[in-house]
This record gives sequence, structure tokens and C-alpha cells, in this order.
Amino acid sequence: MKRFFLLLMSILHRQLKLYLTVMITGAMIGVFVLAPSYDYINKHEQEADPLSSIGYVFTQVEALLTGNISQSNLIIFYAEIGAMIGLLSLVLYKFIHHRIIGIEHLKTELNKDFPSIIRQGEGAYLEFKSSLRWDMVESRTNRSLEGVILKTLAGFLNSHIGGTLLIGVADNGEIIGLEKDYATLKKPNQDGFEQALMTAISANLGADLCQFVHILFHVIDDKEVCRLIVSPATRPVFLEQNNTPKFFVRTGGATRDQQFV
Repeated sequence: MKRFFLLLMSILHRQLKLYLTVMITGAMIGVFVLAPSYDYINKHEQEADPLSSIGYVFTQVEALLTGNISQSNLIIFYAEIGAMIGLLSLVLYKFIHHRIIGIEHLKTELNKDFPSIIRQGEGAYLEFKSSLRWDMVESRTNRSLEGVILKTLAGFLNSHIGGTLLIGVADNGEIIGLEKDYATLKKPNQDGFEQALMTAISANLGADLCQFVHILFHVIDDKEVCRLIVSPATRPVFLEQNNTPKFFVRTGGATRDQQFV
């Protein structure tokens, strides 16, 4: 549990530094740009200042830097306004940027020829899994195999561009199909399989993350394969294993637990 808190604090620390930097930058813009601009407009309307707008801003900035300011409360107000504008701009940018990345990633993946995806083999952004619940070695239902799927999904969700997971395909690219998996479900078809996946994601990773996992089904060699196109999540994703929350990331063609000292 201590390791989990250290990991969480490390992530929060990086985010906090970013937000503080943006707020300080916004406050400086408020003090050195917004406040002098407002003061200039106010005086210009009263025809009390002959300087150009640029010249006036420079004189005000000089006054601020030398401490010759007469309206400290107004300066603080504009610093607060600038910080708020900077913070809101960052939040809006991150939201729009993330949405654009997600849409572009999804468009790119949908335009790919499915057989060619399998032929390229596993890599940093592509992984194959033989099944969701059916144990190929022991020829029985094994619910613990869901944890292997969730681990890979967590790694893709924590990456910068996501990834693709194919279920029903062996490591060597052989098409296994989903027939055995279907037999383990109450609803033995595509709908039941998709429901089982989404329930597992919601229960173990978070219901808010279902929107980042897009599920498609393909038929190849008369066998069905499930294709999960995963977009990067907007928050750190943890998966609990042995009562310990773990932060998985993609390293090369594998999914590993990120170690923090």
C-alpha cells in the first residue's frame, strides 16, 4: 500500500507542477499585460495620457518591476484573473487535445486491413490473446485469465497513444476464434462477450474507462476474433492484484508493472 501511495504522489506531483506553472504564467500575464492594458484604456477614454498603447504598457511594466505601483489591490485582482484564465485554458486544451488524439487514433485503426494487422505480429501497440476465459492448457473455464486481459488494457490506457488487443488470436498469429469463450458465457454470442468485457473493465479498472475501449468483431478463416481499440485514458489507471493496486505500462511488446522508488 505504501508503494501505491508513493506512485500516486509521484503522478500528482508532476500534474501539480504543470498546473502551478500555468497558473504562475497566467498571473504574470494578468499583472504585466491585462492590468496595464485596462489602465491604458481607462485613461485613454479620459484623454489623460498621450502615450501610445505599447509605450504605456512598457511604462506600467517598469513601474511594477520597480515597485512604484499605487493600486496593489487591482494588481492582485488581475493576477488572480490571469491565473484562472491560464488554468481554464490548460484544462480546455487537455480535453480538446485528448479528444482529437482519440479520434485520430480510432480513425487510423479502423482504416487498417484486419488480416495485415495480424500479419505484422505483436509489438508495443498490438497484442494477441488466445481467450478471455477459456484455458487452452487445462481445457476449462478459468476466470483468472480475465486479469491478463485487464493488465494489457491497463497498459494501453496508461500509454500516450493507446493500442490494440486481439482476443482469439494466439501469440504466433494463429486464429483460435471465440467459440470456446462463448461457451463459458450465459449469453454465448458477441453481445454476451462484449458485455462480459465491459463488466470486467468497469468493475476492475473503472466505469469511466469503458468509453476509451472500442470493441469490434471480425470473421477470418470462418472464426470470430474480438478487436479492442484502446485510446489513452485521461487519468492514471490502476489494476489491483493480490490486494495491491498496480500501475501497468507498455514497455516494448510487454506490459509491466511500473516500479517507483
